[in-house]
Amino acid sequence: MYRYDAIDQKLVDERVAQYRDQLARHLAGKLSEDDFRPLRLQNGLYIQRHAPMLRIAIPYGLLSSNQLRMLARIAREHDRGIGHFTTRQNLQFNWIRLEETADILAKLATVQMHAIQTSGNCVRNITSDEYAGIAPDEIIDPRPLAEILRQWSTFHPEFAYLPRKFKIAISGAREDRAATAFHDIGLTARRDAAGAIGLRVLVGGGMGRTPMVGHVIREWLPWQEMLNYVEAILRVYNRHGRRDNLFKARIKILVKSLGAAEFTRQVEEEYAQLAGGAGALTEDEYARVAAHFAPPPYEAGIDDAIDERGERGFSRWLERNVRAHRARGYRAVVLSLKRPGFAPGDATAGQMDFVADLAERYGFGELRVTHEQNLVLPDVRADRLHALWRELRAAGLAAPNVGLLTDIVSCPGGDYCSLANAKSIPIAQAIAARFDDLDYVHDLGELNLNISGCMNSCGHHHVGHIGILGVDKDGAEWYQVSIGGADGSAASGHRAGVGRIIGPSFAADEVPGVIERLIEVFVELRHEGERFVDTVARVGIEPFKTRVYAAAALPEAA
Repeated sequence: MYRYDAIDQKLVDERVAQYRDQLARHLAGKLSEDDFRPLRLQNGLYIQRHAPMLRIAIPYGLLSSNQLRMLARIAREHDRGIGHFTTRQNLQFNWIRLEETADILAKLATVQMHAIQTSGNCVRNITSDEYAGIAPDEIIDPRPLAEILRQWSTFHPEFAYLPRKFKIAISGAREDRAATAFHDIGLTARRDAAGAIGLRVLVGGGMGRTPMVGHVIREWLPWQEMLNYVEAILRVYNRHGRRDNLFKARIKILVKSLGAAEFTRQVEEEYAQLAGGAGALTEDEYARVAAHFAPPPYEAGIDDAIDERGERGFSRWLERNVRAHRARGYRAVVLSLKRPGFAPGDATAGQMDFVADLAERYGFGELRVTHEQNLVLPDVRADRLHALWRELRAAGLAAPNVGLLTDIVSCPGGDYCSLANAKSIPIAQAIAARFDDLDYVHDLGELNLNISGCMNSCGHHHVGHIGILGVDKDGAEWYQVSIGGADGSAASGHRAGVGRIIGPSFAADEVPGVIERLIEVFVELRHEGERFVDTVARVGIEPFKTRVYAAAALPEAA
């Protein structure tokens, strides 16, 4: 994985020193809250419902075991012993004390981590495929390009104050596991007939108040021109993006208002001034960064077969939580952070230390964070899977539910977030409790359920096969349900689309029953082997809507 050089470390250390001075002046009353707000946001610090929240960047979802141990230490020393992994491959601490935040950032800097640009109107954490570098369907390893984007965008003076936050995702595989269609810029690798590598460029995707699938504005961009083309897009956005209206400030609104064709014309015009210039990547620069992502010393001659030993629990875990690997004799293993008694994506300090230890004993000291709020051990020998499973099962991290109904994606919601209209975590826990029959959940097959506590869509409810959105009705918490969303992954049939709302919202105690009725309709109507999202695409939402509202005896008016 990428290791800081002297310049990287100097930049991060200097930022910590700057922030420490800013914090001291604020605490001494010399810097008002209005003046301090943009400074803290540039360092990932929010003031939430009960306490400050610190969001830490995990670039393209890649962590070392030492970094995870530092996160565990911070959880113990500065939080309540828990960290929350997010849908954008970051980690959040929700119970931070303001006066300790500079010390936390200083500790992060010792393991080459920071919270820079995890908030504010700037280019946020670059995200990618959690199986980058090991996926059998990979065209190129996207991590070198993601790291180049990270270095280029961090502290970029021209894009430090954009109209709104800006998110970039890059995928190097045939399957889009990075949800590139729902980012401000999505980059996907392509290889032409001659073997040359290029990028397909999508712009204007996103969720939130106005969910949109990104527009393809370039089918083929030479990889060497990635920075120049991204810069051209950002310049057009910086020039025309709305700064007078928070709800119309995202690039997706600009693309819609200008029209995709006109937006593309302006980007191409800007790009013509940049192409081949200083931002063009050279083979040497690419090689410098790519050297950090060389494959680890895999052992040759390992038996690729797995002895399932006749253990049903182990076989089920292999089916749901173990993924193919490009190196013979190895597998990637997903550790489910969806278990009773915990919020989706939460890990205790003890669990983080335990997983860091596993990463060293069963791999090469590396981990990945998924968009579904789980963790991945990327390089486990096939002949050691059973031993790993036994350890994970004893630690409560072997739930064989990855990609199933109880692998629920959820934001922190109203339990923590000051923006939320409703709580998310209790809804996730209530649904998981209702569907506690593992055999039944397995029989349902791939089914993604996502929950957001407000329209900001941090739980990515728009792309859930079933999506739940918390809404406010006269000061009470209600929940709107949509079905048929898809993020572009194989589990969504390689489609990207926004779910359709089935009707009026529900009270919190009604939600588990609503989900149960949606599942009943699916079981009745599905074809053999058909996924929930495919059944919805085939029959539409009406059969689901009819069953839900007839059973709930709710009016058909909003």
